[in-house]
Amino acid sequence: MPYFQWLRDSPTSPLHAVQQHLRLAANISLPVLILGETGVGKELIARKLHSLGNRRTGPFIAVNCGSLSASLLESTLFGAVRGAYTGANADSMGMIRAAEQGTLFLDEIGELPLEAQSRLLRVLQEKSVMPVGSHREIPVDFRLICATHRNLREQVSRAHFREDLFYRICAFPIEIPPLRHRPQDIEPLARAIWFEILGNTTTLPSTQILSQYSWPGNIRQLRNILERFAALQCTGISLAEILHEECTQRHVRDLSPPQYRVRPTLARESIQTALELCGNNKTRTAQSLGISRGSLCYQLRKFGLAPTLKPVG
Repeated sequence: MPYFQWLRDSPTSPLHAVQQHLRLAANISLPVLILGETGVGKELIARKLHSLGNRRTGPFIAVNCGSLSASLLESTLFGAVRGAYTGANADSMGMIRAAEQGTLFLDEIGELPLEAQSRLLRVLQEKSVMPVGSHREIPVDFRLICATHRNLREQVSRAHFREDLFYRICAFPIEIPPLRHRPQDIEPLARAIWFEILGNTTTLPSTQILSQYSWPGNIRQLRNILERFAALQCTGISLAEILHEECTQRHVRDLSPPQYRVRPTLARESIQTALELCGNNKTRTAQSLGISRGSLCYQLRKFGLAPTLKPVG
């Protein structure tokens, strides 16, 4: 798990405090609420907490509350008996019972519908679950970890989230700072992710430019950029060019200093015209456009121009 491999050697990182909180929370039974923006690695933190605790030999069951419809969510979480609804041809255990003696991780808990919130509150109070369509409660024993990018206190004030459930799940809050608030973490984290992508086969070049970007998508966006670079580096395209294209697509301008700026993404028509003027010679075309040959090859594939090129004698 690269998110933590380098952390032990980074005592000045804001995440060092997060890891200390994880150690404190690991062997207590209190529910933990992980807070942070989208993409900061909340599920990684939850898995780390599970691996540190006394339930580490039990299952880790993750449910994204925002990815399921309200009807599916209840049966997915609480289980259902045969015939409880159309299509229920057999009893289903549900994720809560599947987490027995282990950890249940509810990601995006703020998306949980109010009716499901009420049922979850009862599970936590009674330490038992009643499957959909059943009249019998089944004892359960699991560790609850929740995560959200929303402000749950604000959700409570708007009556979108139950106040009593909020205080139940927020017994031990852990907040993960966004990547832009810890620029010193970006380069070592990028190297750790790069190692996970390619193994110990190559060194990630030009890491300094990564610290010049605000990373609105946090670690998830950083991983996506590095995976894209790993796939395209054979074309000669640079990490700076990929990162600038990301900025262009998101309509943001936060790369600095100026020496790291690269030519904006070219239009298809500009490339087509340059190709015709240069007799389909890639080297001369790249020079005329002021980009590298590898970047041109990338743009050709992107716009579907490569198959139309005629060989030059």
